[in-house]
Amino acid sequence: MASTSSVVINRLDPTIVSLAAPAKLNLMLHITGQRADGYHNLQTLFQFLDYADTLHFKLRNDGVIQLHTLMAGVEHEKNLIVRAAKLLQQQTQITLGADIWIDKVLPMGGGIGGGSSNAATTLLALNHLWHTAQPLNNLAQLGLTLGADVPVFIHGQACFAEGVGEILYPIDLKEPWFVVGIPPVSISTAEIFSDKELTRNSPLINMRSVPEQGGRNDCQPVVEKRYPQVRNALNLLNKYCEAKLTGTGSCVFGSFPNQDKAAKVAHLLSESLPCFVAKGANVSLAHRQLQNLSGAKDT
Repeated sequence: MASTSSVVINRLDPTIVSLAAPAKLNLMLHITGQRADGYHNLQTLFQFLDYADTLHFKLRNDGVIQLHTLMAGVEHEKNLIVRAAKLLQQQTQITLGADIWIDKVLPMGGGIGGGSSNAATTLLALNHLWHTAQPLNNLAQLGLTLGADVPVFIHGQACFAEGVGEILYPIDLKEPWFVVGIPPVSISTAEIFSDKELTRNSPLINMRSVPEQGGRNDCQPVVEKRYPQVRNALNLLNKYCEAKLTGTGSCVFGSFPNQDKAAKVAHLLSESLPCFVAKGANVSLAHRQLQNLSGAKDT
């Protein structure tokens, strides 16, 4: 099968699981230092969006992991989806495999966590499909070897994060509607974190003060300087709200109190800036779906 359009999903079939891989936003991102290993310590606030890729998994009994959806510029064996599946196989010594398809909507290099979310959803879905019974902490440790943002998607709870992003403190946030603009550029995280002009000495802040005081994204000045497309997108969105960069970009976002206001702004921007509207979520869509799967199984 060449694409997800070929997949017929039977939700009563226990050999098939479909699960969302939602986007995230960094509502703020402060870089507090650089470690000896080259990685950066940071403080950030994660919230999910009800806007997601969807991954489909069909059980195989021969141990083969096959991703059927081609992704431009990404070799099969290097794709985070395939790497995550094989990592769980190795960890659990499971002899089962999976056919995998993806309905891709999250932009690559957009700072909304597409690759990390895909990896996390793969671990969550196959843990369910293969009945490997790994606790979330174990899956998060596996996920951290694939990327610093994977653990937050594994745990699926809005949080304040420290370290490289793996030390997580769950937090309850308002769940506004967001307009997310997608400038026509893909940005490498490594490129931004290696820039000599990047702020690396932001003072530590108290988690309790973040929801009220907000914060900035230390990557934003570097990204704006390197990518005029992102600077232009921020200027466009700033006409209607406080616009911010998420992660290392390229996506920009602003919050609105309801869907109607967000939709109106998205419509006004649409000719100049591709964008989407999504509700913020403190519990990720993937985890809400997993709860429904577990409930259906129990009944």
